[in-house]
Amino acid sequence: MIHQYKLMGENIVIDSGSASVHVVDEIAYDAIALLAEGCAREAVSAELKSRYSDLSDAEIAELFEDIDELSSAGCLFAPDAALEVEDKPDAKRDIKALCLHIAHTCNLRCDYCFAGQGKYHGAAALMSLETAKRAIDFLIEHSGTKYNLEVDFFGGEPLLAWETVKDTVRYARTLEAEHNKRFRFTLTTNGVLLDDEVTDFCNAEMDNVVLSLDGRREVHDARRKTPSGGGSYELIVPKFQRFAERREGGYYMRGTYTALNCDFVSDILHIADLGFRELAMEPAVTAPGDPLGLADEHLPQLFAEYEHLAREMAERDGCGEGFTFYHYTLDLEGGPCVHKRVAGCGAGSEYFAVTPEGELYPCHQVVGEPDFVAGDLENGVRDGFEFRRKAINERAECRDCWAKLYCSGGCAANAYHDSGDPDGVYELGCELFKKRLECAIWLKCREISK
Repeated sequence: MIHQYKLMGENIVIDSGSASVHVVDEIAYDAIALLAEGCAREAVSAELKSRYSDLSDAEIAELFEDIDELSSAGCLFAPDAALEVEDKPDAKRDIKALCLHIAHTCNLRCDYCFAGQGKYHGAAALMSLETAKRAIDFLIEHSGTKYNLEVDFFGGEPLLAWETVKDTVRYARTLEAEHNKRFRFTLTTNGVLLDDEVTDFCNAEMDNVVLSLDGRREVHDARRKTPSGGGSYELIVPKFQRFAERREGGYYMRGTYTALNCDFVSDILHIADLGFRELAMEPAVTAPGDPLGLADEHLPQLFAEYEHLAREMAERDGCGEGFTFYHYTLDLEGGPCVHKRVAGCGAGSEYFAVTPEGELYPCHQVVGEPDFVAGDLENGVRDGFEFRRKAINERAECRDCWAKLYCSGGCAANAYHDSGDPDGVYELGCELFKKRLECAIWLKCREISK
């Protein structure tokens, strides 16, 4: 399958069977399109001559030679790599990551929060150190031969249980040499309790830190409120700036946009202008009928915004003021192997979320929903539990999609919340992903061509 598009002066061809990307001239672009439609070479040659009057037979022959060379190399008109992979959904996978819900409570009241202001539709709770240690033991016990293990401290707001966070990290470090493991820790925080002591510990122990900021003051304060109803922008931005200045490892600013700020690029650029360089902005996934929810009617504006962002990033990079955007970070030469791309997200197999009480869920986005309790730390994953989506080569909606080797079928939790089925389709999310991917590839091609 071939996907072609024109974006900001570039003619881009994606061979979805191999996930190869080509930037071509107008003539090659048209020739590949005609061949992809099944036209014979004689017909392609005649059509090209009708469109480009000064095109010679020798030039057409050379073009066909180039196309044949790419095809022989498996980079154009390649067999569908996804269909050649035999997925085994019942095969046991070793666990490599846990999301520790260290705090089911929060000191902000964000109105789009999927976690019900941090309580996950239940009672407020903090994870005990005993439960956190048991989670670390559980991960080691079920990780098989995996060396790198990942633990995310999540909430609610995990800094409300800061002592437990620190003690859990210290405990895990004592076990690394004995079990031949290396823990990578991530902390997600709204910044209210961020201070120098937290920063110093994060610099020493956290491989990544996620800082929540939605952008412009008026946008952020309208969505991310304090318990008294006031805005939190003035409270957290100076703390985030000091943290970023002193940060000695990975971090990124993570925002959320809704139907009320579809001009979200203004928020991304505002965050960049505050001095932050590692950015992300996610679309809100809401219940049907929520006024904050995005819909098909917003897509044209959102597509234009993503193109605007790509142009702005290119311009700023040229001026030495560049920044990264999570959804535009793309590895065209490496990345996951085709087996991983076909199988998709490891939620419910390689990854679990742990509640303060020690319950296991397949994903942090379905915590608190009784149908998705996967087990607990004491007894492990219950027999018969299944959350993982079918592989992309088994799903009709994905099988013929040009982007499938990049998205691996998308997010099961988002599909469930939108369609009621983890194996369903979050259609708006699919359209946004494909647009972001087109822009990301444009940026990557521009970077390579410098």
